[in-house]
Amino acid sequence: MNAILSEPAKIIDATPPEDRVPARTKIAYGLGGSIDMWGHWLYPNLAYPVFQIFLGVSPQLVGFALMVIRIVDALSDPFFGWLSDNTRSRFGRRRPYILVGGLLAGIGLPLLFFVTPGWGSTHHNFLIHWDLDFGLFRWNLDWRNLEISKYFWWMLSSSLVYIPFVSCFNMPYQSLGNELTPDYHERTSVMTFKMVIQKFFEVAFFIGLPFTNLAMFTIVATGKQNVLLGVQIFCGILGVLMAINGLLVFFNVKERYYAGVAARKQEKVTLKESIYETMKCQPFRLKMFAGLCFSIGSSMVGSLGYYATVYYVAGGDTKSGNNWNGVMGAAWMIGGFIGPPVLASICRRIGKRPSMLLACGIGFAVYGATWFLYTPALPWLQVLSSGSMAFIAASYYMLDQTIGADIMDYDELNTGKRREGAFSACGSWMNKAGNAFGYFLSGQVLGLTGFSADKVAQSPETIFWIRAMLAGIPIAGVCLAAWFLWRFPLTQQKMAEIRIQLEARRGKV
Repeated sequence: MNAILSEPAKIIDATPPEDRVPARTKIAYGLGGSIDMWGHWLYPNLAYPVFQIFLGVSPQLVGFALMVIRIVDALSDPFFGWLSDNTRSRFGRRRPYILVGGLLAGIGLPLLFFVTPGWGSTHHNFLIHWDLDFGLFRWNLDWRNLEISKYFWWMLSSSLVYIPFVSCFNMPYQSLGNELTPDYHERTSVMTFKMVIQKFFEVAFFIGLPFTNLAMFTIVATGKQNVLLGVQIFCGILGVLMAINGLLVFFNVKERYYAGVAARKQEKVTLKESIYETMKCQPFRLKMFAGLCFSIGSSMVGSLGYYATVYYVAGGDTKSGNNWNGVMGAAWMIGGFIGPPVLASICRRIGKRPSMLLACGIGFAVYGATWFLYTPALPWLQVLSSGSMAFIAASYYMLDQTIGADIMDYDELNTGKRREGAFSACGSWMNKAGNAFGYFLSGQVLGLTGFSADKVAQSPETIFWIRAMLAGIPIAGVCLAAWFLWRFPLTQQKMAEIRIQLEARRGKV
């Protein structure tokens, strides 16, 4: 039963010394973001340039493969979240999986592109034929005597083997971040460190393709770049860094809440609780659906934004487009550096929910501006757009993670259990479902607009719709996210009251 407060809890903005997390621990924790970012999100960023443009797989198949991969990814997360919640070991609940998952994820990354040119196709007859007329679009889907590239099957099979490695690391890692401090503002500081450090790792999304432009990857016979070989070597380098960073997290970040969980002999969380009971938490549902909407929109930027740069701004010159993406990566890093500290400072003054609503409002303007900033007349304007989008995305996801820790305190008050793994897994599931739909939608948009990789110059109609969807879908996403966040109930005052009740029940941690 919850304790009844005789008067509202007093809000103390200063973080008590015992609740502060050392900077060394924050940095070590932040380094683990490389495994999350490169293990989960680098592959979708490189899949279209490698499998669609270089190897010739249709954009619809690439989009469909990425959707299936993310859905299966989302299904593996609840298992590892549930498993880590129930683990009792001398190293804690989270750290054993962080060690094993980090090493395997680093080893497996370059194997995702372990293919060679000339694999050919397989033929299938699914007896499906749709001819859909949308007015502006007409979609002819003919799966009779369908020819499917063998690369498509490799995308599916290799990713389905690799996905559990990343989930093994990431679910305990995300859960660990929610356990580092019970302080309302210090949680924001931890996630700010994480998001700023993560910007270093996100630059890989932009320098990967320029890396393939090095002279060592030029095919002598054709004069074109061997994008596949360049990506294989690039991912090999990143895989080594992932394994090292996983070790650094394991040895430098401890579990603050584990001693209390073990001492109280908390009952093990069932798999049903990891999914069904977690979804019954009303603040969590609001956070989750807001994140879903934001993710659908932001996932369109990485895929459609690449095509807008190459085929509109660069006029179909892939080498020039890839170089521009490298410059945009630098802008993305700068915007991502600036965003979290700025929003964290604002958050300390006005609270987490108002700060997230502010981020959504700025996002509305930033995504709408892509219509004007992606232009061949002034190509450098897209660099400004990239930095602005990074500012918003990094700020939003930082705040999204810090309210997650507050939700887990709310849940402990109501259930008596610490279930960080369950919440991390369900939140990850919804985020990835949003990205899966976004990747699928981006592939279908390319097909619906009449995009053809065989053409250097795309039609004006194709360019128009790529630009329209690049702006319109993210705008719709941030508007829906703001609607859910408006109803989020956990204010700073409410969290101060919850902490008092929790500490009266089970003591301080």
